[in-house]
Amino acid sequence: MLKVFLVEDEVIMRNGIKRNIPWEQEGFTFVGEASDGELAWPLIKKTKPDILITDIRMPFMDGLELSELVRKEMPDTKIIILSGYSEFDYAKQAITLGVTDYLLKPITSEKLMEAVRRVGDIIREEHAHRDLVAQYKKEMQENISLEKKKLFDSIVLQNHSTRELLEQGRLLGMDLTAAFYTVLLFKLMTPGESQTYSKELVYAGERVNEEINRWENVLAFDRGPEGWAFLLKAESQEQMENDLKRLEEKICELLKDNMELRHFCGIGDTVQRMSDIRHSYQSASKAFASRFFVEKSQFVRASQIEKGKLMETQDMSLISVDSSKINRKLVENFLKVGVAEEIDDFVEEYFDNIGPENYRSLMFCHYLIVDMNFCAYQFLESLGLDPAALPGECREVDQFSDYATSPEGMMRYVKRLFTETLRLRDSSARNKYQYIIEAAKTCVLENFQNNEFSMNQAAAMVNISPSYFSTLFRQETGTTFIEYLTDVRLGKAKELLMCTDMRSSEIGYQVGYKDSHYFSYIFKKICGCTPKEYRARKSEG
Repeated sequence: MLKVFLVEDEVIMRNGIKRNIPWEQEGFTFVGEASDGELAWPLIKKTKPDILITDIRMPFMDGLELSELVRKEMPDTKIIILSGYSEFDYAKQAITLGVTDYLLKPITSEKLMEAVRRVGDIIREEHAHRDLVAQYKKEMQENISLEKKKLFDSIVLQNHSTRELLEQGRLLGMDLTAAFYTVLLFKLMTPGESQTYSKELVYAGERVNEEINRWENVLAFDRGPEGWAFLLKAESQEQMENDLKRLEEKICELLKDNMELRHFCGIGDTVQRMSDIRHSYQSASKAFASRFFVEKSQFVRASQIEKGKLMETQDMSLISVDSSKINRKLVENFLKVGVAEEIDDFVEEYFDNIGPENYRSLMFCHYLIVDMNFCAYQFLESLGLDPAALPGECREVDQFSDYATSPEGMMRYVKRLFTETLRLRDSSARNKYQYIIEAAKTCVLENFQNNEFSMNQAAAMVNISPSYFSTLFRQETGTTFIEYLTDVRLGKAKELLMCTDMRSSEIGYQVGYKDSHYFSYIFKKICGCTPKEYRARKSEG
């Protein structure tokens, strides 16, 4: 029921309004009364009424002053002004304050109730619209996540002005202003970082999302298979350090019972300008890439990653090389699950772990290049791919020596080799997973009438994690999954509108919308007209 609060300094009139109107029968709850605005204000803040009925002339604080306070702090509350004065100035001032109705005394209970009903209808209509918008946003969350990712990419690439970024953030409900910023790259992983569907992974991801959404100073950007980017904001360095610690503790607490899952977070350097967020991201990426070299389920700061400097002397002894550092398993794992953006950080970290003092020799540089090639060839062959598809410089042994003349050349070559290897891997995956996209489309055609059908269910049906499925579907079809599902539903709705005499509500139910109001809302949102208006085209034709 909608809540009503009354402010009236005339006791007889106040009691009459309170007692002579059957509030409960009319669908309202009378939650409080007061004789003037000063007494009313704390009660109004406590009861939060939907409708405020107030006299305009009262001692201490009049109705206009009270209305101004209410409109400022409770903009959704509707206000009905009662006044024995018909002067135009009062009405004009009430209108500027956004008062919903202005009634002149004396007024009967019936007339007042008519006004309250009208206002109640307005409120219920606003609530219904708000619910529809909320449901639409929930269903379109995949699209919103994509727009947020684009915003994060723009922040990192700095291809828009600060003013433009702030405006883009505002449109997405994200306030980017702060004194300090830190980027965190976070990922949940199954053993082996498999992309197959996992209920535990989905559930853990939902819990992390719910927790992050409670933090007003953390902006979350979904990066699909690569996890999340969190932008932590603070007003001081001390607050930033405290929040980083609390966030780590909270996430670890959330995930402590998921023994089968692993998590990893790379924490970038703290910066003070929006234009420097890209530097925080770059350092966070280096920390994040270290997950291939250290134990999972931890938070690693960029400052913890020590970088060695390459040495130029040529003397070495193979006895001094720590063979445990030349870990081909790390390379194999990276080629399986790494992405192109991580190649530089991975290669540099890998060779730094070997130790610059151990590859001062041209002979050893040549050995490392050959070994990296064997890793790449074996990986491609395991996928059923021919290493001959690599560019010539990555296959011809006589060209290796051109890059083995220095540690810098060696690393430049390995980065190119891995770039080409991942390109072949991803190209092969797209071809192999085409049948999954077709299977997903079939799932949509078979399940679109089910109101509960979602992207997570579709991902489960084709046995792929939701984040990977979302990215894959968008890459292969050029549209998000929810856009495709909505298009199928509305396409069928248009067919039924033109070819049957079914009512609009029945058609909405047939195509997966149990709520007829929501069906009409989303139809108009996407098609630009109501179902009724669309059907009218048939008679016009």
